[in-house]
Amino acid sequence: MEIKNSSIDSGKAFDWGKTSADYAKYRDIYPDIFYKKILDRNLCIAGQNVLDLGTGTGVLPRNMYQYGAKWVGTDIAENQIMQARKMSEELNQKIEYLNVPTEELNFPDQTFDVITACQCFWYFDHKKVTPLLARMLKKDGSLLVLYMAWLPFEDRIAGESEKLVLKYSPHWSGAGETIHPITVPDCVLDIFTPVFHEEYEVDVPFTRESWNGRMKACRGVGASLSAGEVTKWEKEHRAMLEKIAPEQFTIRHYAAMLELKQKV
Repeated sequence: MEIKNSSIDSGKAFDWGKTSADYAKYRDIYPDIFYKKILDRNLCIAGQNVLDLGTGTGVLPRNMYQYGAKWVGTDIAENQIMQARKMSEELNQKIEYLNVPTEELNFPDQTFDVITACQCFWYFDHKKVTPLLARMLKKDGSLLVLYMAWLPFEDRIAGESEKLVLKYSPHWSGAGETIHPITVPDCVLDIFTPVFHEEYEVDVPFTRESWNGRMKACRGVGASLSAGEVTKWEKEHRAMLEKIAPEQFTIRHYAAMLELKQKV
């Protein structure tokens, strides 16, 4: 499903469904510490019902399924949900996936112990979504916002790759990341209060192929360019990597988490 938001990429339309195959193959890259940090907060564990918003191909529920929580994943893009179902079924995981916009979710009151939003919270209509999430969360439940991004000013390969994305998508607003806490709109803070946040650096391993695939599956390339443009970008990116990157390398990232609870 095509999405347009004036505050993202200057309103250029994007559709995660266009890049679902690459997303499934190349974007399951969170390191073990990413999940450990969640577990350290006693979140997404046995005995808890968890709703994962913007689940994409189900990366978060699939990787945390082993810790015993009961998961539901939702996403606006049908192709993403199709990939999520396929991959979870192959692992014999009982995860419910729904193709529905977050703004239209209608679970009963106090259904979930935890609601997660990984790499997606800024895409929502927060004025509509925030009271909806509060209603579906149990009274002491947690809203957990998660994020991870490469650091273009600290990592040459990431920086040069980012420049190439901007060559093809000059209005892409995903460029120039630096380490900072996750922030949420004031309307969210009217109902929820932050109780914990953490930011930390991680080195994520890649090969030339997997980094090319990871970059191709970003919003500024696979989700928004035409098929012809994606092919040209991919060819140019592969040539660039042959010049500046060894066959195996790491990319410096930072990860962040923000846990919120409802105001009493």
